Amino acid sequence: MRHKELYDDIMRLSPGESKMSNLYFGPDAYKILLSATAFKTGDKRFILLGVQNISSAVDETESEAWRKLLRVMTHEIMNSVAPISSLAGTLQQILRKDADGAAISGIDGYDDLVVGVNTIKSRSESLLRFAETYRSLNKIAAPEIKKFHVLDLFENISNLMDPTLAKKGIELEMILKEPDMLLMADSTLIEQVLINLVLNSMEAVKDSEEKRISLSAEDINGRVVLKVSDTGAGMSKEVLDKIFIPFFTTKKTGSGIGLSLSRQIMKLHGGSLSVYSEEGKGTAFTLHFP
Repeated sequence: MRHKELYDDIMRLSPGESKMSNLYFGPDAYKILLSATAFKTGDKRFILLGVQNISSAVDETESEAWRKLLRVMTHEIMNSVAPISSLAGTLQQILRKDADGAAISGIDGYDDLVVGVNTIKSRSESLLRFAETYRSLNKIAAPEIKKFHVLDLFENISNLMDPTLAKKGIELEMILKEPDMLLMADSTLIEQVLINLVLNSMEAVKDSEEKRISLSAEDINGRVVLKVSDTGAGMSKEVLDKIFIPFFTTKKTGSGIGLSLSRQIMKLHGGSLSVYSEEGKGTAFTLHFP
């Protein structure tokens, strides 16, 4: 069955209930609101099913909620940890001065004290860097919208990534049906989004037999659509549901900010970033521009 998840959600829906479900059309994913209403006509009883696309509203609500959380979280971390880091630095200086024979260096547990202060200093600095990193989600500058060729954008990314791709044995193909295609956007920000997506794809295909990443662009009903797809392992439904949540990552060294930042950049352009993935087949991220 093509849309089994949607079918199951509809069949479980009782009159008077509403439920959010997911609908997939090719590489595009939509959040839809299902609602059921019972009514009678004569002796016959009917159930009216309502289907509403709420993707934009849900995405905007989620984004705003995360932005508010990030503002509060970074404010609290910065205010609490900055004095600790400063005090730990002062203690480090005192301990270094006393290390060459001063009375304090002879007390029991001196070495443990040094290690403890150094650890406090190191961890507090890490927390400050953490807060500063995530604060960038709320500090994206307004896009400088200009017209440019998509081909130039793709070639910039290819020139930047080719040495690393070649070293890893990964093929990068560019599919552009209209070589003169133009895009109205902030080229720097969109390049940042595409680089992030290509880096994710590189991680996804590293263990695949076929290591290929595709950059493509097409005009659909007068709107430019860019896509980054790969032949990687794909993602489970559980991962897909969390993929744009700030801090969420499946990488050992990932920060979990890249995709959240990318989606925010697309929202600032009045567009959207969606993902489609099948386990064992690969993943495609699609950028829709207004």
